Amino acid sequence: MAEAAEALDRVDRKILQLLQADGRIANLKLADAVGLSPTAVLARVQRLTREGYILGYEARLNPLKLGAGMLVFVEVLLDRTTPNVFEAFKAAVQVHDEILECHMVAGGFDYLLKTRMRDMQAYREFAGTVLWQLPGIRETKTYAVMEEVKHTARLALR
Repeated sequence: MAEAAEALDRVDRKILQLLQADGRIANLKLADAVGLSPTAVLARVQRLTREGYILGYEARLNPLKLGAGMLVFVEVLLDRTTPNVFEAFKAAVQVHDEILECHMVAGGFDYLLKTRMRDMQAYREFAGTVLWQLPGIRETKTYAVMEEVKHTARLALR
């Protein structure tokens, strides 16, 4: 991947930076910002998408306004670390919308989950009916977030 990132020139990186800041930026405005014609910029954006640098576009929603104001991280330790247990666990987390992210990690546990809930009562219900029923779980540790200090999905482009 490092080689692929090196293949990007200064203009490609600027386009990606601007699209990260505003995925709805008009092509004309994007072209003006990078000093190219709209046709050339559109071709670059299409190439960046085709080559997998741009994965898609989505709106950032306000979880507080949508009844999902409580952010909870969960460490998951599985009872066995075999391929079939990993696969069953990964498949099971895909179907639960409350689980926003699931990462296999190195260290003292196997997976780190990022979840969003309405409140602690909703989390307790989720834990009892979903989380603790996921295949292969031996132990979990829950971390309710008191304050989100920084939240971004933007990558540093240099």
